[in-house]
Amino acid sequence: MKPLSRRKFLLSGLSLIPVPFLATYINPSVLKLSFSTLGCPDWRFDDILSFASEHGYSGIEVRGILHEMDLTKVPEFSSVQQIADTLKKMKDRNLVFTDLGSSASMHLPDGPERIKNLDEGKRFIDLASKLECPNIRVFPNQLPKDRDRQQTLDLIAKGLRELGDYAKGTKVHVLLESHGEVIYKKDLKSIMDSAGHEHVGLVWDICNMWSVTKETPAEVYDMLHPYILHTHIKDLEITAEGKEKYVLLGKGVAPIFTAVDILYKHHYAGYYSFEWEKLWHPEIAAPEIALADYPLAMKKHFNL
Repeated sequence: MKPLSRRKFLLSGLSLIPVPFLATYINPSVLKLSFSTLGCPDWRFDDILSFASEHGYSGIEVRGILHEMDLTKVPEFSSVQQIADTLKKMKDRNLVFTDLGSSASMHLPDGPERIKNLDEGKRFIDLASKLECPNIRVFPNQLPKDRDRQQTLDLIAKGLRELGDYAKGTKVHVLLESHGEVIYKKDLKSIMDSAGHEHVGLVWDICNMWSVTKETPAEVYDMLHPYILHTHIKDLEITAEGKEKYVLLGKGVAPIFTAVDILYKHHYAGYYSFEWEKLWHPEIAAPEIALADYPLAMKKHFNL
């Protein structure tokens, strides 16, 4: 079936069809797929690009290269000439950078550690601008029990505003991931509303949130959609021992495809980025298997 243009789609009345039936009519040009390099920690940069190009990806989310998590120290990103060479390699393969994953946490109180984390965020903003990458990721990340909850939420928002101000004059957005102890939709909305910055948004890690909060994708999207600029996609199962185990997309219990359908229905313009946490969970499937399966699973879901 030939995909419909967006205009014809809307005029046809198909936009009123319930979400589960949308797969039949999806336009593959808007299904933008990327994967995080967290899933292939032992691959060289050139191998990552070749694999992405060969398996139908159009974006790369960089979260470490060869176990180096400070991306400003990665050889391919460490000089003007190397960055130029890297961008040429990307463009030759019709690839773009979608997000740079920092480790910066925003919950820390005033002091040397907070300054260190904010400085990391600023260095990543500088690098993202050079790499023509639209986003960097930061963490919330904790809600210390010895501190007033609202005080911590205010600290997180304050950090986002500082980084957002630093990003002014660039095309880079600072995205707070739903992560750690800050995964409830009301907390995230409170932070986003308080930050109130055009260079600040959210990474919706669907599985991270749902596995703890059990808030439905529809509830989360309804509250947070103005801020969602990037997504992390993964699935999990619950073992007989009650532990979570990451599995290939569609093989687990997380409502991933429900969330994906909601995003597509509402014309989400960002990337559906597969976050296979191989670096943190070496026991899960090899990247050659998982990263190859993801685009196939997504295309199968959308009947492409």
